[in-house]
Amino acid sequence: MKNKNGRRRRNPNAMQKAARKEASAGNGDGDRLSKLPNDLLLNILERVDTLDAIRACVLSKQMLKLPAMFSRFFISFDSIPAYHDKARLPSLSLSDVFRTNSAVAHVTDNILSTRSPVITISKLKIRFILMQQDSLTIGKSVACAMATNKVDAAEFEIVTEKPYKICSSADLLRYGKQFNDFVGACPDAFAGLRRLWLRNMRFGELDIPNILSTCKLLESLRLSHCDSGIHSVQQVEHAQLVELQVDNGKFERVELICLPKLQWVTYTNWSSYEDPIYFGFVPQLSKLSLVKIGVGSQKTLELSQLLANVPSISELYLDFRTEKIWVIPECPKLLVPMLSKLQHVNLDHLPEGCDLAWTMFILETAPSLKELCITVWDHWCIIITDKEFRKQHGLCDKSDVNWKPYAPDFKHKNLVKLTIYGFQPDDNFVRYIRRVVEAAVNVAEISLYDRKVCGCCGDLDPEIKDKVCPSRYPRTAEERKRTSEDLGLPSRAVIHFRS
Repeated sequence: MKNKNGRRRRNPNAMQKAARKEASAGNGDGDRLSKLPNDLLLNILERVDTLDAIRACVLSKQMLKLPAMFSRFFISFDSIPAYHDKARLPSLSLSDVFRTNSAVAHVTDNILSTRSPVITISKLKIRFILMQQDSLTIGKSVACAMATNKVDAAEFEIVTEKPYKICSSADLLRYGKQFNDFVGACPDAFAGLRRLWLRNMRFGELDIPNILSTCKLLESLRLSHCDSGIHSVQQVEHAQLVELQVDNGKFERVELICLPKLQWVTYTNWSSYEDPIYFGFVPQLSKLSLVKIGVGSQKTLELSQLLANVPSISELYLDFRTEKIWVIPECPKLLVPMLSKLQHVNLDHLPEGCDLAWTMFILETAPSLKELCITVWDHWCIIITDKEFRKQHGLCDKSDVNWKPYAPDFKHKNLVKLTIYGFQPDDNFVRYIRRVVEAAVNVAEISLYDRKVCGCCGDLDPEIKDKVCPSRYPRTAEERKRTSEDLGLPSRAVIHFRS
């Protein structure tokens, strides 16, 4: 099992039991675990969370020295996922959460102050709550480690005492000020950071530029529910930043003025009714991800304008969250200069029942495209079903996107793979696949999947469940043979029905 950070989690109790079993199974030769070579033990222990690894080391005198030799650290308080889960919030003791956060600060200081200065720290990630004393302890110990040891990659993931859903504007401003004070008190720690993830903070106009100027080596910045005030315009400049992710900020626009090394931008749920991003000097930008629940009053994006200064996009991900399609299918004359290097496109959460033909504009405008993936899915867990709320916030009913081919006989020579999640053997999908294959003369692989599965969808209200159309995805050999015949594709296009 992996945690939300992608690291493999192991039950510390199970690890301790295994260690005790090894200690009692040595046939008089002592425990076999502690007799393993140090490099092998370190390789094992550095694959789990650091606090779990330390608990395992406590069981053996031979292993007590190993934490000082770690080169990779991930120090976190386990209650964060539950703490930010609204459903579980009432059952949590905040005193326990804060006590664990203090333990994180203490363990960080203890490990970094006692470890061997000749061992390079290849990765240091610390996940903690923004609390004054704990933050200062962590910041100063990291700064000291950076001064006395070589630290290749350091990362802070900082959350706040309250989750965003129960934060007031005053709370957001207070957390922004606390973070500014933290940076001011520990500038050396932030000067060496490579990655920074902040949550639930509202800053002043110049605060984010000042933070970036302090974090001179920063390569990745993620801002979740952070902004510089409602409808603020935030300018970003940085010499080293490679990745920028903005989640649910209240910015009117984020202006990427000068970021010579920026390669990847993700923007989720912007609140602006204009273009959410301005791309200035971003010569290496190659990946763009945009995720948004579209509303009727929101401006429909014109990619030719949005990407006017970005001629090098190679990967594009657009997630419509089963609501309004908020991009305009534009003519090749306008878009080809921006999408000429585009190779991979993923269109996610397209509403079920809507005509898919509009997505063909991607083929018309991206001559280098190699792979196209679309996901058609009414994901009821994320669909807002309250009729009054939908009306009040301008959420639209399903509607087709108007599109007509600019060159009905155009041929695409580079697309080799088409992937569809949510495939159903109806006219909409059959007609679409035929059209893609007719245009993409070299397509060789078509992978068809059923709807994606979400465990939470099983808990929906019966009234909502009644609206979910049963899947007719072909499962038997006979059904798949019949579907393949209905598609009537040339032999060069191999169809795979994926489980």
